[in-house]
Amino acid sequence: MAAPRIGLALGSGAARGWAHIGVLKALTAAGIEVAVVCGSSIGAVVGAAYAAGRLAELETFARSLNWRGILGQLDLRPAGGGLFAGERISRTLIDLIGHAAIETLDLRYGAVATELGSGREIWLREGDLAVAIRASMALPGVLAPVERDGQWLVDGGLVNPVPVSLCRALGAELVLAVNLNGGIVGHRRLQPVAAVLPAESTAGSRGLGALWHSGANTLLAQLLRDNNHTPGYFDVLVGSVNIMQDQITRTRLAGDPPDILVQPRLGHITVMEFNRAVETIAAGEAAMQALLPALHQLLGDA
Repeated sequence: MAAPRIGLALGSGAARGWAHIGVLKALTAAGIEVAVVCGSSIGAVVGAAYAAGRLAELETFARSLNWRGILGQLDLRPAGGGLFAGERISRTLIDLIGHAAIETLDLRYGAVATELGSGREIWLREGDLAVAIRASMALPGVLAPVERDGQWLVDGGLVNPVPVSLCRALGAELVLAVNLNGGIVGHRRLQPVAAVLPAESTAGSRGLGALWHSGANTLLAQLLRDNNHTPGYFDVLVGSVNIMQDQITRTRLAGDPPDILVQPRLGHITVMEFNRAVETIAAGEAAMQALLPALHQLLGDA
């Protein structure tokens, strides 16, 4: 009998999403071929890099990130429907992954977004790959929404954090789902963002570091202020999204369970800590390696 078509559903989770790179590396090392890859938010980004054959480039970028690099990707523009316009992130993703049309990829690929007006789940299965992943990762309140075919699209994690259903719709017969949201509720960042802002940033540089160092009364200083008695902006926003995604993930996975559920230990990684790629990738690789015997059994391997 022919081996089943394997689909990979990569979940949302911001900085925890680098774990998807580790999962894919473990599958590749084991000789497991994936035919379908789908993602929500950061899962859509990593999945796109894999489908476009650019996973190594994305991993190199992830491992190189420090706080200066993270802040340099953010373009503050509160009037655009989010704190950040997302134009710099879009340019970076295009440089890393390219402007390919989804339908030209070697693998079946889909990204999940949410239609802002109706709350409907939108499956992005054709068109510009860069636009699809930028829409899928447009976290409300942080990144500005994306307009596509007359619709305003935001983060896919709002409706389907781990898109098992999309994988099956694209023809996957055996689905591996990677859930990054397990154990995240109740965790707060242990170190204030202000404490790790790049000291070398100057008022003449570009990006958020410049805004931070321009004065304690800037909007950014207020947003990143750490207070042990009252939660800050990102504490409230991220904590709320964590609660929501945890509950939605449980419900969706119960209604449409995958064949293999991969849950890396990532509760200690907070939403903005993209600079911790080394340990996050390792956590994803370890979680997938632990489940390889179960996967080989489902595949009927000797």
